[in-house]
Amino acid sequence: GLTMINMQSAFLIASKNYSEKQAGVMFVVFGLSQFLFQTPAGYIMDYSDKKVLLLSIAAIGTTLLTVFTALFAEDEGGNIVLMVFVKFLQGAITALIPPGLNSITQGIVGAVGMTSQVSTNEMMNHMGTAVIVLTGSILSYWLYPNIGLLFLVSPIACAGVVFFLMRIRPNDIDHDAARGLVLDSETKNKLESFDNSDVQGVAYKPPSLDNDKSNINTAPSFKFGFGTQSVAGDVGLTGASHKADTPLKILRDPTLLTFIFIVFCFHTSNGTVLPLVMQTLAIENGRTGILWSGMCIIVAQIFMVMSAKICGDYSTKYGRKFLFLIGLFSVPLRCFILNALLLVKGNNETSALMEFMILSTQILDGIGAGTFGTMYILVTSDLSGGTGRFSLTLGLTTAAMSIGGTVSGYLGQALAQDIGYREAFVILGFMSLVPAFVYLFFMPETLPKYAEQNVPQLTTMTSIAEEDRNHNSTSSYTGII
Repeated sequence: GLTMINMQSAFLIASKNYSEKQAGVMFVVFGLSQFLFQTPAGYIMDYSDKKVLLLSIAAIGTTLLTVFTALFAEDEGGNIVLMVFVKFLQGAITALIPPGLNSITQGIVGAVGMTSQVSTNEMMNHMGTAVIVLTGSILSYWLYPNIGLLFLVSPIACAGVVFFLMRIRPNDIDHDAARGLVLDSETKNKLESFDNSDVQGVAYKPPSLDNDKSNINTAPSFKFGFGTQSVAGDVGLTGASHKADTPLKILRDPTLLTFIFIVFCFHTSNGTVLPLVMQTLAIENGRTGILWSGMCIIVAQIFMVMSAKICGDYSTKYGRKFLFLIGLFSVPLRCFILNALLLVKGNNETSALMEFMILSTQILDGIGAGTFGTMYILVTSDLSGGTGRFSLTLGLTTAAMSIGGTVSGYLGQALAQDIGYREAFVILGFMSLVPAFVYLFFMPETLPKYAEQNVPQLTTMTSIAEEDRNHNSTSSYTGII
């Protein structure tokens, strides 16, 4: 609802007469900017105790730039240099959002609560996107061809984000748990009953409930060497060491590097499929085409809600890998179906039935992207457990996602313009097989043992601060984001 990046692409091509390559260049810059700033943003979030403030600034900043694009983009890319600079700024600002949201989440519910809460967060994310895009699509249908006003829904969404962020008090967030350095006290209590369990191959010892954290260094560290032994290497998930791994030590983890490669390849192949489907329906179809392209996002988001729910309910039962593979293999299937539909369509005038069938392929997008959106956060949390670098690790995986989407954005638009949409879907379909097979053969199961042993998960974050840390009653308030 803040960036509306796919709606921006359709708007520029359908309403401002941008070419596919012009739109592609803009969003290449957007993705490159995200890539450049994603890891530093995660590093900042690991150390900052102003996570809510930083996330609020990012939400307001990206919203202002979305509205600026809608108001000042000129026909046929007349001021494309300015628009490219705006996308660079927007990419840098939005880099704070993924590590901000997820570190706040982990700081509130702890490591054990992440599976349930990330699933809920992603469900709310996709439901919100569906509502925003539906509103924008209806507005664009009635306002066509002057559809720039549809982006007024962005500041409305931003107001909601900031309103609920301001209801999270600083004491609601355990910043050590947020960065994956130590477990929050409730998670410690839940794990106390387990003796010498093996957590990700590390001998686990019951944690001390000593809350003295005076020896934790909370100032930013500029030591980028390979560092000393981490918490995970000393005493399992928590203990007396309280030392975070250095960034270069994180990068020595072969499993993490494999996962980063998979994330990059997935988004290189999948990132441009949705915009190409939207353009297939929007081009030469006027206001109806804009409505159809909006429906592409809505259908996908509805099924993403379902996928996120399934991931939350079953990833601890069947493991991360099984569900992740379902999402990865849905992409080549989707691309080959789109190729077949466009082959049948040929050069004939598009019928309502054909448009509906093309739209229905977005069900597979909902399965693929919905599963990926939930599982990549959970796998990142699994891999970073005990390192004290959750946000930094998430920054690395999200940076891979950004650069993959960037390459995909320009590659897909160039293929569509130079050799055609059908051929573009074939090439993207074969490319999408790479991350699926790499995950199948080279990625281990990352589900922690305490999750496999059915440790009760924390209560889902539906209310905040019903008690303060001294167990004094306070007024409760709902915090749904």
